[in-house]
Amino acid sequence: MSEQQTSSGVSIEIAEVLQRLPHRYPFLLIDRATDYIANTSIRGIKNVTINEPFFPGHFPGAPVMPGVLQIEALAQTGALLMSKTLEADISKHLILFMSVESARFKRPVMPGDVMEMPVEVLFQRRNIFKFRGRVEVRGELATECEFAAMKADRPA
Repeated sequence: MSEQQTSSGVSIEIAEVLQRLPHRYPFLLIDRATDYIANTSIRGIKNVTINEPFFPGHFPGAPVMPGVLQIEALAQTGALLMSKTLEADISKHLILFMSVESARFKRPVMPGDVMEMPVEVLFQRRNIFKFRGRVEVRGELATECEFAAMKADRPA
């Protein structure tokens, strides 16, 4: 696996992200992660570029990353934590988004921004996790919410 231990947890590079998540272009919204601690927390990283497929329509001449995609990026960050913690095999399992609560949008995310997404586990019961996540740009809060996900068998 392409990971590196740091003082605050494990770093997960793109090769491992691709092994642990089924998402692919244009819907993979996490480039790498840092600070992974099993069952506890992770920090996802997304480099937002003008080449994102949603920018031509949202909004022409004033590109802003849709808030729902920021929440999806948080959910993928949580799914990465779950996949690694539970050693999920993506050929047999999916991490499914279950709910989102208390979503707040504080500032727009635009091309050139780097989204840092600290996600912490609020609780875990077997294959269900509840998280609190934030999108931060240059240390400033852009988006926050609580969300839940579960590991499920992949349909045959």
